Amino acid sequence: MPDVEVTGPPVERDEEILTAPALAFVADLQRRFGARRDELLLARRDRREELSRTGRLDFLPETAEVRAGDWQVAPAPADLTDRRVEITGPTQRKMAINALNSGARVWLADLEDANTPHWANVVGGQVTLYDAVRRTISLTSPEGKEYRLRDPDDLPVVLPRPRGWHLPERHLYVDGRPAVGALVDFGLHFFHNAAELLARGSGPYYYLPKMESHLEARLWNEVFTHAQAELGIPHGTVRATVLIETITAAFEMEEILYELREHASGLNAGRWDYLFSIIKTFRDAPGDHTLPDRNAVSMDAPMMRAYSDLLVRTCHRRGAFAMGGMAAFIPSRRDPEVNAAAFAKVRADKQREVEAGFDGSWVAHPDLVPLCAEVFDAVLEGPHQLARRREDVSVTAADLLALDRTPGERTEAGLRGNIHVGIGYLAAWLAGNGAAAIDNLMEDAATAEISRSQIWQWTHAAATLDTGAVVTRELVERLVEEEYAALVDAGAYAEHLDRARELFVRTALDDDFVDFLTLPAYDVVVAAGG
Repeated sequence: MPDVEVTGPPVERDEEILTAPALAFVADLQRRFGARRDELLLARRDRREELSRTGRLDFLPETAEVRAGDWQVAPAPADLTDRRVEITGPTQRKMAINALNSGARVWLADLEDANTPHWANVVGGQVTLYDAVRRTISLTSPEGKEYRLRDPDDLPVVLPRPRGWHLPERHLYVDGRPAVGALVDFGLHFFHNAAELLARGSGPYYYLPKMESHLEARLWNEVFTHAQAELGIPHGTVRATVLIETITAAFEMEEILYELREHASGLNAGRWDYLFSIIKTFRDAPGDHTLPDRNAVSMDAPMMRAYSDLLVRTCHRRGAFAMGGMAAFIPSRRDPEVNAAAFAKVRADKQREVEAGFDGSWVAHPDLVPLCAEVFDAVLEGPHQLARRREDVSVTAADLLALDRTPGERTEAGLRGNIHVGIGYLAAWLAGNGAAAIDNLMEDAATAEISRSQIWQWTHAAATLDTGAVVTRELVERLVEEEYAALVDAGAYAEHLDRARELFVRTALDDDFVDFLTLPAYDVVVAAGG
């Protein structure tokens, strides 16, 4: 196909995924919707520039009728009505099999923040999903260990998460330009699996990340409508759950559901990206928008509780599911005291969510599935809590923007933690691992983003730490050297640490704030032939 060029290296079984009809389908999506996506990215930039001048954000007056209207999203399909426990993770084959065997109701198959855009991951993830749909997935490790499905007839519903609108796919060109990563991920999965899923009594269901406006949701709806018509899939078969993980999207929850109402399933509260978005959006705005240590910003903080409660009320008012956030803890095989303390925190967090009206929640490790299920089982009288309308909730713009009411300190330990996690995660990312275990937590791109953006914020605001020290470039660079030395001693991803340190320092300290650190990191991957 002379107008479609694949520049990535060979990947095992890529001939099954990168077929001529599949690539033609992706190329059609790119030609129809790529230009509109470009316009929406420019609109993001213009909106942020306006917010940097005014510092003001409010609910949209032009969509007041949507918020006041009487409408509902489409009823959930039968296999997507009970979502009390969802496990998230990358489409790496071993982790995929473990997720499918976990006992969770849903597996979020992550092609986004827990993945990296190495071509082997992009195509390999599609192979994993192809086999998972057909219940043929298996693996024999180099050590000879066998991984297989324990019960192919009782598996979680699989919801792939394609990349956000901002990421290109620089290994696949259409008419001489890189395709939109989101369209590649969605297009290949939908082309190969939509009809098969329907034949098996399910359907093509997705998580959609990092949207910043209802217009971006409208574009996804147009993509779904066209894709279904093109392949003869009944209209409305697709179901999408949207992550509300940007501050601007929090002001447009109703509108986002409305745009996707024929294809919508729910909304999810994504904590780390949400905090990252707040810092990014208001980084140049008048006033003090600095936050305390990222680990100190709990969901009980006033602005986070307002966001969480508004999400539940919005979803249940419109017949959509409200999904809680991630429990990222990875149990230790050697330290029962660490496990006991962490499990208690996870239990308390899930208890908060179920009492707030959430219909389910996320975990990152199979060992947390029973705990999350136990908490939700104790409260849910049916498969969900849609009947809890949360009419007691009334959230204003000021409530969502109450940064100054967030308790907690800015500490040297928090600054060191941001550096340690940021560099350590980036080294793993450059090596092709988008879900990295660091200090008993499953870290992904969202935690690296909040780590570097918080350093940028503290440095440019000359924030004061608990030690009395002012955060300056010189202080950060000194701590970088110390944390870098500790990472070298630890030995993980050693060949990528130098480049990870350079990338992290540049994106955390340069005056020009890079919107997503994965963009310059992707440049490194492509240059290295990944």
